[in-house]
Amino acid sequence: MKGNSYEAARQVLDNYIEQNNCRKTPERFAILEAVYGFTSYFSLQDLSGRLEEMNFPVSRATLYNTIKLLLALRLVVCQRLYDGMRYKACYGDNRCVQVCTVCGKVMEVKIPEIAETLDGIHLKRFRKESFSVYIYGTCSTCQAMLTRQKKKESTNKNKHYNEYGKRQS
Repeated sequence: MKGNSYEAARQVLDNYIEQNNCRKTPERFAILEAVYGFTSYFSLQDLSGRLEEMNFPVSRATLYNTIKLLLALRLVVCQRLYDGMRYKACYGDNRCVQVCTVCGKVMEVKIPEIAETLDGIHLKRFRKESFSVYIYGTCSTCQAMLTRQKKKESTNKNKHYNEYGKRQS
């Protein structure tokens, strides 16, 4: 678990619940603990499984409502990928993320230049707390696969033409 991040996120949730006169249920805090136990992106099914491992199964409605609350409090971020929605604990994280548009692979990267630039920006009448930068493209594995496919299609297409560029029958 991410120690300090989890404790800070727990404090944010606790403060919100008290200020808005919401019920302080053990399910909300168990879900938050399970979320901050993941080291990367997870699905709601993964989260449900983690809660069952913790001997704290919750209903689907409780899971969805709590995730919705954690998203609103910016304790969790959501990323739509080719295989569905994925979530990640994010309180106080400054992140740069690469997302492959072919296979959906998500990888956090350290780009100190971006972090320094964004940290150095001063915005009028606004106090920034954190940032997320998403870079969409094609990973090297998918790029190699696409290149092989293109070569194969080109080779198959050229087999049907003679040396003068005329189509053979």
